[in-house]
Amino acid sequence: MTGRPVDVAAVVVPVHNEAELLDRCLTALTVAVETAARRGIRCQVQVVLDACTDASAAIAANHPFPTLVVSEATVGQARARGVQAALTAIGELPAERVWLANTDADSAVPPNWIVAQCDLAAEGADVFVGTVRPDFADLGRAHRHHWLHTHVRGAPNGHVHGASLGLRASVYRAAGGFDAIPEHEDVQLVARARALGAIVQASDEAEVLTSGRFVGRTPGGYAGYLREQARMLAAHVEPPESSAALA
Repeated sequence: MTGRPVDVAAVVVPVHNEAELLDRCLTALTVAVETAARRGIRCQVQVVLDACTDASAAIAANHPFPTLVVSEATVGQARARGVQAALTAIGELPAERVWLANTDADSAVPPNWIVAQCDLAAEGADVFVGTVRPDFADLGRAHRHHWLHTHVRGAPNGHVHGASLGLRASVYRAAGGFDAIPEHEDVQLVARARALGAIVQASDEAEVLTSGRFVGRTPGGYAGYLREQARMLAAHVEPPESSAALA
């Protein structure tokens, strides 16, 4: 829709009882922010502690990012609150020059994650749909083999993942932002952006490592997708690749 470079990246991380994986997430994000800074990209990170009853707040306090405490218990609303806080902290900038990068607390972004998104924005992208890889330590041998067989490097499948999703703030606003729903808020936002004519770019250049757990923090989500895959593989049934569309 605009194809203009961005001046600043706002990174939002919703957290709901992720004490086990949050340190890994924020440590990796620190490296990505430092990598972006060396490229002259300003970053504003917002960690959203959503109805946490574990040690997530204490872990977040050990990292250099501001936190926002909310009681939504809904990932869509938590993401929206994080975006609002990050944009407020950034101040007055044209919305088309601000990039919103989203990840999850159970995920670890690579060092080039922010840079890759901003480079695509400069080339004309309005929305970045990144790939994710489950932690193979959480999967059985057959499951790992299936994942590698169905995910070809250099050919991103275009599935939308909140763990690696970016878009211009102007597109985010025009599309109505994240819905206050417990899952698939990312998929619905991208669908509305496409309908508005936004340029959506799928990429596996900065693949994000995410948890391979079968029970997540949303009713279904990626954990539910992996759980169903494991069930079908155990029954010697080939999981349909199309089932990942909402993962």
